[in-house]
Amino acid sequence: QGLKPIVSTESPAPVFGTSKLASDLPATDSFLSNNKVPDLQKIFQKADGLPVHLKRGVPDKLLYRTTMALTIGGTIYCLIALYMASQPRHQ
Repeated sequence: QGLKPIVSTESPAPVFGTSKLASDLPATDSFLSNNKVPDLQKIFQKADGLPVHLKRGVPDKLLYRTTMALTIGGTIYCLIALYMASQPRHQ
């Protein structure tokens, strides 16, 4: 007597007929041949005291410093604009 399952236990039919399974793809495809994850794991898991966002060297430092400069510059610009908007206009 138990409850009848609401959701069907059978797998649904594929929605797109042109999709390929991973086993059907040739091993020479570029996205399957070069796995960079183990190399990146070695870089990011190294205990060298650097934060994760600076582990890859000069490009990360440049991107970090550019982002910080834009953030600080934008904050200063917003504060100046707020100050100017709060002052009464002279006629």
